[in-house]
Amino acid sequence: MKSAKFWGSLGVVSAAALTLVACGKGGNSANTDDTKQASKFSPVVPNKSTKEGGTVKQAIETDTPFTGIFASELTTTQTDVDVMEPGLEGLFDVDDDYRINDKGPATMKLDRKNNTITIKVKKGVKWSDGKQVVAKDLEFSYEIMANKATKSQRYTSSIASIKGMKEYHDGKAKTISGLEMPDGENGRKLIIHYDKLKPGMYNSGNGYFSEYAQPYHYLKNVPFSKLESSDQIRKKPMFFGPYKVDKVVRGQSVTWSPNKYYWRGKPKLNKVICQVVSTKSASQAIKSQKFDVARVINSQWKQVKDTKDVNFVAKIPLEYSYLGFKVGKWDAKKGKNVMNPNAKMNNKSLRKAIAYAMNISQATKRYTGGLTFQIPTLIPAQFGDYFDKDAKGYDYNLKKANELLDKAGYKKKGKWRVQPNGKPLKIKILVSEGSDPSKEPITQNYIQQWHKIGLNVSLINNRLIEFNSYVDKVQNDDPEIDMFTGAWSLSSEPSPNDLYGEGAPFDMTRFVTPENTKLLNAIDSEKAFDHKYRVEQFHKWQEYMNEEAYCIPMTNSYQITAVNGKITGYSVKPSDLNDKWFKVAYVK
Repeated sequence: MKSAKFWGSLGVVSAAALTLVACGKGGNSANTDDTKQASKFSPVVPNKSTKEGGTVKQAIETDTPFTGIFASELTTTQTDVDVMEPGLEGLFDVDDDYRINDKGPATMKLDRKNNTITIKVKKGVKWSDGKQVVAKDLEFSYEIMANKATKSQRYTSSIASIKGMKEYHDGKAKTISGLEMPDGENGRKLIIHYDKLKPGMYNSGNGYFSEYAQPYHYLKNVPFSKLESSDQIRKKPMFFGPYKVDKVVRGQSVTWSPNKYYWRGKPKLNKVICQVVSTKSASQAIKSQKFDVARVINSQWKQVKDTKDVNFVAKIPLEYSYLGFKVGKWDAKKGKNVMNPNAKMNNKSLRKAIAYAMNISQATKRYTGGLTFQIPTLIPAQFGDYFDKDAKGYDYNLKKANELLDKAGYKKKGKWRVQPNGKPLKIKILVSEGSDPSKEPITQNYIQQWHKIGLNVSLINNRLIEFNSYVDKVQNDDPEIDMFTGAWSLSSEPSPNDLYGEGAPFDMTRFVTPENTKLLNAIDSEKAFDHKYRVEQFHKWQEYMNEEAYCIPMTNSYQITAVNGKITGYSVKPSDLNDKWFKVAYVK
């Protein structure tokens, strides 16, 4: 998904396109045969003549039932997004650099003189019940995000920069004054008013406006407080993409059939089935061709790479895993993160020592042959010159880790170190079950490394935790959490504001400093329309984040997908993502 950040499911391990991934992946890329092979894969399957009909089964690899929140404004997990793929279409198509173009369901125009953005839906873009997507559907997306009753994680400081959003969010206004529908609710145009425009607004996933719509006529009678749990969202969601929902088996599968009102034309397939499969069964499912589309779990690559009649496509996605330290809480009333200066983990030397003690490169090379690899910063290399190629990151260095702890007063008392005040130091880490069986041994490996430097680190409940419980604990700042591993599936606009800003619910560490706020504001400032200036600010931010070590960059991965050799049209190129399922078909 190109326009949000999401919790997601990386092997070891947006608002805008933002999703939590159930941590298992990982750049200092290991130069192995597997890495070389993956780097040569095409992002698209061979293009061939198509025929009508057929059913395509897509595997959803997870050991946890998907939550089934089928609304972009409310969902926070990559698994839900994966399940929604056949029907979920964003308002905008993009090029391969994620820059918004005019080829999608809607067009976008920036007016820097008047500080407005105009979004216009094309005539003929219809919901699966045949009704035209209208201006009110666009506006409704913002109301869902901003209304406190929905508890949407999408309400961030970025989206709040729209005029009138804060007043609506705080219950002081019944409408959002900065959203103008010049042709009325049933028109096709929405004008968004800001105090200032931002340089990232040309790119999908920027977080300053919604790239989705919701069918107001279908949802208007559902109270905001009940929207997330409603049948209209959970059982019978409505989309304007190529396929419509036929059946939902809660947490397990979704069956799709063609949306006969789809604006680009008639989809080729009779049916698409997205079905959950356990990570332990994933490689066998690929080898037996139980599914037509299935992501390869990197630690299982050697088991599947010689499978016949399969095309492998690959990319390095906009994702990363990280180690976060809990140093505060989210204040829902004030809508901001509040840091606790006395938090156990609010000691830079302790955080850095923990980072230096992690043998990330060795661990990922052992389990994935280099398909997962260590990264040096929180800005992925795919973002070009915004990525600081000179960033050092945290390489494995036990000597430096011990020196940092010694100088900071974390003295050894027997086997374990104690806090500088002499009190015992016990550190609890929360880690979720992931989409890669190698996650548990890699996690145990890191715990052993921390034990080597005298830190008494242990898993909360002495085990990896089920993903939905993990999300609940991290989001609600469970007091037992000292540190946690997480992962982000990123939006395609590189600004980190929605992940690390003071007003960002997704800043799960809850660290807030004046310097961090200053750097984030500079990245998204008026001056940052100058590309050179913006690049400089990105580099300063990465240097600052590595120095403060509140969030340690860990890994990214090659993401390989196995596709039935009889299928054409499947692609992982950014420019193909919005209409991918419209193009997927069987060959003649």
